Amino acid sequence: MTGREVAGRYGAIARGMTARVEACTDWSMPTPCPEWTARDIVDHVVDVHRRALALLGTDLPPHADDPMRAWSAASAAMFAALQDPTQATRVVSPRFGDMPFEQLASRMVCSDALVHTWDLARATHQDEHLDAGAVEFAWTWMQGVGDNLRASGDFGPPVDPPPDADIQTRLLCFLGRAV
Repeated sequence: MTGREVAGRYGAIARGMTARVEACTDWSMPTPCPEWTARDIVDHVVDVHRRALALLGTDLPPHADDPMRAWSAASAAMFAALQDPTQATRVVSPRFGDMPFEQLASRMVCSDALVHTWDLARATHQDEHLDAGAVEFAWTWMQGVGDNLRASGDFGPPVDPPPDADIQTRLLCFLGRAV
């Protein structure tokens, strides 16, 4: 995995999220995440970006009243950090151990934004198709850590996918989404 690969995958995920955020007309819509609205989804994804970028010393401006501006600022800052070789390879210390920033972004930030893009799409009746390469990457690494992901309490129990499920459906079911 190189910073360039991570930046490319992140860019595809961010474009997908941006399209859903721009098309959202009702921020109060309920989502597949219990007790979260469409607004809560965007706020959460921005917060994950904010916490990751804070490890680099980057502070995002508050845009509490405007989900699109908050998302735009967060995604632009993340993309810029991933494109900067010094920032991308800088070792950061999240709660689960030291690693290059690009590794943290590759797993936590990309996967969070990817899955919540689907949540936002489902909630707001938009296209639910996710970037295939990003789905495959997330499926591969998440499968390998399985129950450790659930130990955090951030994911529900897996849902049995249909026998002929594609990889996106298997990933979402693995993370507790009823597709």
